[in-house]
Amino acid sequence: MAEERVNFGSKIGVILATAGSAVGLGNIWRFPYMTGENGGAAFILIYVACVFILGIPCMIGEFLIGRHGASNTARAYTRLAKGSNWRWIGYLEVLTGFLITGYYAVVSGWCLNYIYASIMGELKGDPAYITSYFTAFSNDPIRPVFWTIVIFGITHFIIVHGVRNGIEKASKLMMPTLFILLLVIVVAACLLPGATKGIDFLFKPDFSKVTRDVFLGALGQCFYSLSIGMGCLCTYASYFSRQTNIKTSAIQIGLIDLLVAILAGLMIFPAAFSVGISPDSGPSLIFITLPNVFNQAFLSIPVIGWGVALLFYALLSLAALTSLISLHEVNTVFFYEELHITRKAGAWIVTIACCLIGAICSISIGQKSSMSLFGMDLFDLFDFVTGQLMLPICGLLMCLFVGWVIPKQIVKDELSNWGTLRFSFYKLFLFTMRFVCPLCILAIMLHQFHLI
Repeated sequence: MAEERVNFGSKIGVILATAGSAVGLGNIWRFPYMTGENGGAAFILIYVACVFILGIPCMIGEFLIGRHGASNTARAYTRLAKGSNWRWIGYLEVLTGFLITGYYAVVSGWCLNYIYASIMGELKGDPAYITSYFTAFSNDPIRPVFWTIVIFGITHFIIVHGVRNGIEKASKLMMPTLFILLLVIVVAACLLPGATKGIDFLFKPDFSKVTRDVFLGALGQCFYSLSIGMGCLCTYASYFSRQTNIKTSAIQIGLIDLLVAILAGLMIFPAAFSVGISPDSGPSLIFITLPNVFNQAFLSIPVIGWGVALLFYALLSLAALTSLISLHEVNTVFFYEELHITRKAGAWIVTIACCLIGAICSISIGQKSSMSLFGMDLFDLFDFVTGQLMLPICGLLMCLFVGWVIPKQIVKDELSNWGTLRFSFYKLFLFTMRFVCPLCILAIMLHQFHLI
């Protein structure tokens, strides 16, 4: 085993911090619009199956690499690769996390701006006004950059306080708050007139809408939502103690992630159906469609609509922040361990570099003609390269690494906590990592490029 390092201080700290890494905008923003575009309840059933067949085994794989390596993601792979080229997977995951950190903070900053806009009453108006507000804001060269820097400042403050006093303490505060906000908005949405249509859409499957695209969309959403392949899970697992049951932890985190996604659907679809707005509004759902929903749904009592909107964007900001903290930590621990500098210095490198990436990506949205490559602005390019290329490649290589390269005894030791726990599904896990997960991920990649 590697040298002793700081661990999370409690079991609940392990679960909440790692769940915070997985729970993010992928659950509250991407999952609802993916569900809306793919037929509702039928998509959810397929997604649940994907979480258990693909997501949890991949999570267990990242956990055992991270805990055994007991270091940053790049060094963890290097220790297990024993000098082979497989060690470069760790560096690729760190690079992926670094690039995602920069542009993910832009959308996270938008969420903070919408809190401010809700407080100041800037989101009141007809649908045309809400659309023009988002367009004007996202194309502004200064305001989105300001909010990107603000959310990086909050993230930096938490990161420099370390694993227990920073990440764990923040997670213990933010994750319960996130759940409370989510439940409050769910109740408000489900009490609206006509909300039952949205509930039916979410829970009554229409299997006539199930196609190959729905299956592959669910696989891709599972991968995106659980933060697989970007170093977050591996890095957090390096802070697990030898007593942490990585199988149970993966199942618990997968279930929390799934619960948040379904609650997000319960929050959005009843409200959308109550005012006659289509559930398949796509990526614009949370910044254009939902302000209109809140304005129309609570037209008779505007103060409630204002309060629900404020709570919703506070919820989004918390979800974005918990994920941004884990992405920042991947890179912070890499720099301070590999460059042999202080944690604070490593955090500053990440904050400054990613603020620059975020600023460039943000400005490129409003300067498409002069700041574009391959027909995409830099924000969309970063999203495409990381989401559709680097993440699937990292996930595919990680599965092959666990299934074929890591010595079987190490896998058995990590899964059984060195013989103190039973892991009766070892052979099934190994089969899944060798064949099932790689084939599923390969299918996602080929589908994204319209090759299948």
